[in-house]
Amino acid sequence: MKRMGMLFRAKANKALDRAEDPRETLDYSYQKQLELLQKVRRGVADVATSRKRLELQLNQLQGQSSKLEDQGRKALALGREDLAREALSRRAALQQQVTDLETQHTTLQGEEEKLTLAAQRLQAKVDAFRTKKETIKATYTAAQAQTRIGEAFSGISEEMGDVGLAVQRAEDKTQQLQARAGAIDELLASGALDDPTGTAKDDIAAELDRLSGGSDVELELQRMKAELAGGSSSSQQAIEGGAQDSAPQSQQSSPHKFDKQ
Repeated sequence: MKRMGMLFRAKANKALDRAEDPRETLDYSYQKQLELLQKVRRGVADVATSRKRLELQLNQLQGQSSKLEDQGRKALALGREDLAREALSRRAALQQQVTDLETQHTTLQGEEEKLTLAAQRLQAKVDAFRTKKETIKATYTAAQAQTRIGEAFSGISEEMGDVGLAVQRAEDKTQQLQARAGAIDELLASGALDDPTGTAKDDIAAELDRLSGGSDVELELQRMKAELAGGSSSSQQAIEGGAQDSAPQSQQSSPHKFDKQ
């Protein structure tokens, strides 16, 4: 089971690697970084909104505290010390709330500054990644185009391979048709096949052609024999001519002998 699992993961990894386009992966990573940057900016905006609400509450509490202080003074001026004490008590409670809100405001302001700095750094990283992404994409596209051109020139690309196979099949079919046409012509000439158009020769014509071809061969053979015989006869004639020349001399000398006798 472990081996099957590892084999399945290896096959899946190979299929994913074959289907993966680095340009699409870079674009997806850049999109994720933009989404993260957007979340950070949204967080900064939320913190700033909370800080602003605290500031509004602080302003409101400080206004109420000032109002209670004025009321206490007026009550004390009118001789109503009890009202003045109540007003100061309420002012003291409001002052405690103001102190707590100021502490929260300081904390939110610090968080807002940190998030703002983080957003600025992240923005710089995203901009740098975008530049690097475009550079890598351009380099990858150029390398891919160069590879395709090289494969096209060398004939090892899929498209050129299909074209080469198509050309090879066309040549094979052409040679097969030529061989078939030549075989049919030979069979028609020999009379083994009948021509329905009537243009082919019948059996008698084919036989006459064979006889004429055979007679031509016989004539050529006789001519060669005659040439060879002519060479030997000329030699024999030369020998016979020499014998005839000697015979008249002997005949000429014999009458003189008879005359003397």
